[in-house]
Amino acid sequence: MRVDVKKTKVYPFAELSDDAKEKVLESFAETTADYEWWDSEYEDAKNVLLKLTEFDLDRNRHCKGEFIENAKDTAQKIIEDHGDMCGTFQTAKGYLEDRRKLVEKYSGGINTQIVAEDNEYEFDNDCEELDADFLRSILEDYSIMLQKQYEYLTSEEAIVETIEANEYEFTEDGKLYS
Repeated sequence: MRVDVKKTKVYPFAELSDDAKEKVLESFAETTADYEWWDSEYEDAKNVLLKLTEFDLDRNRHCKGEFIENAKDTAQKIIEDHGDMCGTFQTAKGYLEDRRKLVEKYSGGINTQIVAEDNEYEFDNDCEELDADFLRSILEDYSIMLQKQYEYLTSEEAIVETIEANEYEFTEDGKLYS
């Protein structure tokens, strides 16, 4: 019988040479976003009554979706749930202000909180256009959020955080030690 014991020096990421670190970063670049990382953004949208149906990043960056209920309810949920520094908050705030002005315009001057019965058709047409603009704007906001999330997940900072959080160890040449 023969027992062959092999000793291997292993290093935490911080102790690797610059060349080895570069190899590690390259090998991990694809894995930090190698899952359905967008689920949190989709869930966030759902919580504000917006259904995201597809998105694409980079040069063709876009996001598609629809209101689960209606534009006004989505805007109000965003105001309740998103912070005032968030792009979606600003978009929703602008939409609600424009909608308020539209109601006032078609109120007939009696009660500025309610559309006059004689003006409902014109209000509905203008409001439909306003709602469509809001949907385009809010989907653009989510598209930007998805792009930023992906860029962060594939950044050197996120890769190093993942490596350190999982306490991965490497051989001297930067190969993951298992």
